[in-house]
Amino acid sequence: MPEQEYVWLPKQSILTFEEIARLVGIFTSLGVGKVRLTGGEPLLRHDLPTLVGMLARNPGVRDLALTTNGVLLAKQVASLKQAGLGRVTVSLDTLHPDRMRELARTDRHADVLEGIATARAAGFSLKLNTVVIRGVNEDEVVDLIEFARAHEAEVRFIEYMDVGGATGWSAEQVVSQREILEVLSARYGAITPVVTGDMTAPAERFRLPDGSTFGIVASTTAPFCRSCDRSRLTADGTWFLCLYAERGTDLREPLRNGAGDAELTDLIAATWRGRTDRGAEERLGVKGRSPLYQVDGLRADPHREMHTRGG
Repeated sequence: MPEQEYVWLPKQSILTFEEIARLVGIFTSLGVGKVRLTGGEPLLRHDLPTLVGMLARNPGVRDLALTTNGVLLAKQVASLKQAGLGRVTVSLDTLHPDRMRELARTDRHADVLEGIATARAAGFSLKLNTVVIRGVNEDEVVDLIEFARAHEAEVRFIEYMDVGGATGWSAEQVVSQREILEVLSARYGAITPVVTGDMTAPAERFRLPDGSTFGIVASTTAPFCRSCDRSRLTADGTWFLCLYAERGTDLREPLRNGAGDAELTDLIAATWRGRTDRGAEERLGVKGRSPLYQVDGLRADPHREMHTRGG
């Protein structure tokens, strides 16, 4: 969650569904095949299934997914499924309501669990994202594996990152991939890597002795910048090539000032070809590493917050 006080983006700055669909069309013409609606919280966007339907009709989108905190998911599962959404990822950092209250400032833990169950019952391919933080929820790693099994989901453990609103971040709070594997090996026995042909996926996947799989995103201790092929378009049309990037490329203004598809295609292609972002690798080498931004830095630029940078 962002800080208690944060800057809202002006409503008129937010891209319309038609603008989003047009930009996605340009990206898919350049070879993008996977589109994920994330955030912030995408289910707060009014009539989101309409956008899902617009994107699903783009033949270049071969994988359309949603990442959500799950609070509003149960009521929208059917309409999202009907609109053409393919996969759902729910952020679930804890199985304990009291811990969720501390982490997310909400008492709606039961709604999240209902959303997970409803999504699975609807036939969605389901993943669970868990940011593991020392002193907060590292004792739930095994419980989350068992919960994911029970819901036919795959959990992704994510190392705590010093991005966006993580103003309380410290290196000591990071539970590394190695530590997570040690905990799970002690409980389940030998764990083997899952070898796939996708070298750009952020999560490394592993298999337990009984065949169950899980993933770990080790972006803090083992950055994968050199193989990363992901970028983010914010709700107000700023295109970021890296979560750690200080600046993005404004696509909204040329879009609204009459730029044609060819002009936007050239801008996007040239920006991508010229990218040099190695944010996580550069942060790894910082001595005495502290949070990327303090509160005043977040207030100065709303795009630095994860709730606006999500996209």
